[in-house]
Amino acid sequence: MNRLDLKIFSKTYSMKELASDDVEMIFSFCKSNTQYYEYCGKDISVELIENDIHALPPETDKDQKYYVGFFENDKFIALLDLICGYPTKEEAFIGFFMMSYELQGKGLGSKIISELLEYLKIQGFKKCQLGIDKENPQSNHFWKKNGFETVREVAVDGHPILVAEKQL
Repeated sequence: MNRLDLKIFSKTYSMKELASDDVEMIFSFCKSNTQYYEYCGKDISVELIENDIHALPPETDKDQKYYVGFFENDKFIALLDLICGYPTKEEAFIGFFMMSYELQGKGLGSKIISELLEYLKIQGFKKCQLGIDKENPQSNHFWKKNGFETVREVAVDGHPILVAEKQL
């Protein structure tokens, strides 16, 4: 599988693939959005972010992973963790998506996801999956609004997670 071209990943925002050198910036960004961490039962830390940057699902490799920051006028506005070719070669999996706290509710996150899904479709992907914290009403509303439908419930570290998907 060829790597996706970040230059055309979004028509609206500039993007940068993030790495260990960016941990402090990512930590500062995520620290301002406490709701996600309250629902998932994790404490935000530099170590957690470092682990997320490198975390991969079973039977995938680092070339399938995109840990990407979205920027508007050099301002970090969104963070996305995407695995291409997982759980099948024709699918993509959003492991994490967070919008800047101050920009939530303005439609920008939906615009990013819409552009992403359109790009994935053009690249030949048939479906996109993700996990939603069952108890997080904001997250549930966002993904449902963006056309994702729950297909099953699983437990991850004792927390109920809704696996949702959208056909592309």
